[in-house]
Amino acid sequence: MRFALLGSGSRGNSTLVEADGTLVMVDCGFPLTETEARLARLGIAADRIAALLITHEHGDHASGAALFATRYQIPVWCTAGTRAACGKFGLHHAELFSPQTPFALAALEVTPITVPHDACEPTQFVFSDGRQRLGLLTDTGSITPHIRERLAGCAALILECNHDRDMLEQGPYPAKLKKRVGGRFGHLSNAQAAELLAELGCGKLQHLVAAHLSEKNNTPQLARAALADVLDCEADWVQVATQDGGLDWHELH
Repeated sequence: MRFALLGSGSRGNSTLVEADGTLVMVDCGFPLTETEARLARLGIAADRIAALLITHEHGDHASGAALFATRYQIPVWCTAGTRAACGKFGLHHAELFSPQTPFALAALEVTPITVPHDACEPTQFVFSDGRQRLGLLTDTGSITPHIRERLAGCAALILECNHDRDMLEQGPYPAKLKKRVGGRFGHLSNAQAAELLAELGCGKLQHLVAAHLSEKNNTPQLARAALADVLDCEADWVQVATQDGGLDWHELH
């Protein structure tokens, strides 16, 4: 199994996961031509994608999904709440999954994670090829026992480190937006991500990626330092998925 990110942040998100020839995309928050260009950068033809999973209806995750899926005849998968909320982007048809029930997409088993976020029935995911597990967790304001249970024992984690609490508090956002981002249904801080990592235990961890970093309220250095401190490793071992560059392919062994 391997994974890569087309981009991660408030201006657009998309993740690729591949196992035994089955390639899926999670989210499509970029315009069509930008999505195609970022796929090409990773060596992927769009028509290879077997399914497009949508985590929730916010524009940085779903605005490009309908056009991209229609252009390349890719089935879209999401919860009923997400499908209803994505009508504003022209997405009216999708395969539905229950947020409580794992399902298979050819060689990949997909386990949804219900998350507290200000959206309609949002989910994140764990992917398995039967040998290793990859956890994807962004766009959640707080950590629940359900999240801990789902992410336990993953060999790779893509983990939201949206903001540094001090930078958010002292930064340029208006008070209402600061409250939303830092609230229970907003986004994870570096400290919250580090706390989750400490609770999970990381004996099997091969890759750790800090994702969905705010460009105004965080830095890669702060995110890396927070996670590396938990693992007692060099900060450079922690990867950072960037808004413009995404993250190149990483393999799980």
